[in-house]
Amino acid sequence: MDFALSPEQEEIRRSIGAICARFDDAYWLRKDKEGGFPHDFHHALAEAGWLGICIPEEYGGSGLGITEAALMMEAIAASGAGMSGATAVHLNIFGLHPVVVHGTPEQKARMLPPIARGEVKACFGVTEPTTGLDTTRLKTRAERRGDRYIVNGQKVWISTAQVADTILLLARTTPIEQCRNPADGISLFYTKLDRSRASIREIDKMGRKAVDSNEIFFEDMEVPVEDRIGEEGTGFRTILHGLNPERVLIAAEAIGIGRAALSRAAAYARERTVFGRPIGQNQAVQHPLAKDWMALEAAWLMTLQAAWRYDQHLDCGAQANAAKYLAAEAAREATQNAVMTHGGFGYAREYHVERFLREALIPWIAPVSPNLICCYIAERVLGLPKSY
Repeated sequence: MDFALSPEQEEIRRSIGAICARFDDAYWLRKDKEGGFPHDFHHALAEAGWLGICIPEEYGGSGLGITEAALMMEAIAASGAGMSGATAVHLNIFGLHPVVVHGTPEQKARMLPPIARGEVKACFGVTEPTTGLDTTRLKTRAERRGDRYIVNGQKVWISTAQVADTILLLARTTPIEQCRNPADGISLFYTKLDRSRASIREIDKMGRKAVDSNEIFFEDMEVPVEDRIGEEGTGFRTILHGLNPERVLIAAEAIGIGRAALSRAAAYARERTVFGRPIGQNQAVQHPLAKDWMALEAAWLMTLQAAWRYDQHLDCGAQANAAKYLAAEAAREATQNAVMTHGGFGYAREYHVERFLREALIPWIAPVSPNLICCYIAERVLGLPKSY
């Protein structure tokens, strides 16, 4: 058992860190105040070839695994970019994996290279206002008419839709009452986001102003049949190939933002002097930060285990969910303690830790709640009765 990163993996961290160093705290503070997608940051990663890290080499990517992608996303968040930087490129890393697994050769050749080159930005259209995590009950309809599907419905909490060119869209093609299994009758599409037929409204939210979140209303949006991924009615199972990688990457990002906050808190505790001594000399300041380091490191080990299992084609549902849970809890606690270590200054934007605290709530809430993860572990690992 070897816990050391390979030289190639260490180089990923170094290279990503070098790119991120060009986008300092002042850059992300400005983005947090003013908003606006970080196109220059996205372009820098695309230009260096990192957006296709998990896309096969024959389609313009690097052909690396989720382990390497997790290293990349942790490094981005830990640089101080936080969730603003991570989610600016998040979907490029894992989102089109269903195309890699289930796409035809023609679809792969058409869809994957533009994403790898950073020429196209995509968004992920799954969540709906009335269904939440009960995805089999989604109401967005895609009705086939000849060589087209006509899409009507609504999606919510769709990141990057303001700047996206394409959308990975889950829609029901057969009414649920006509299906033997609720998971049947749902299809997956990767298609152009037609803004003449999709009304996109940005949601004003607590943090991560640089990366938009949106409601989308579809009205007779046409989707070519050739943009359907996999067979009709199998979309729910197709999309599952992207869920475990997403949880692993979200965990890595949470750990990164927790480490960024902890680093700033420790530095401040060493320098801040009160009553003639650095506050970091006081155990009431030391101990919470020490516990945060331990929690983040433990979550990181679970994240790497989940990533390794996925890359080895082993079942990793429990590990991926546990990694997301542990990382989000550790990040939330670390960012809160970073604010408290700074005292009143922790509430000031110029010290950045309040931004980390606001953004750390994202991986805690999404894409699956901590309570539902506990239900999953209870049912799938411990064999307890299903509670929902």
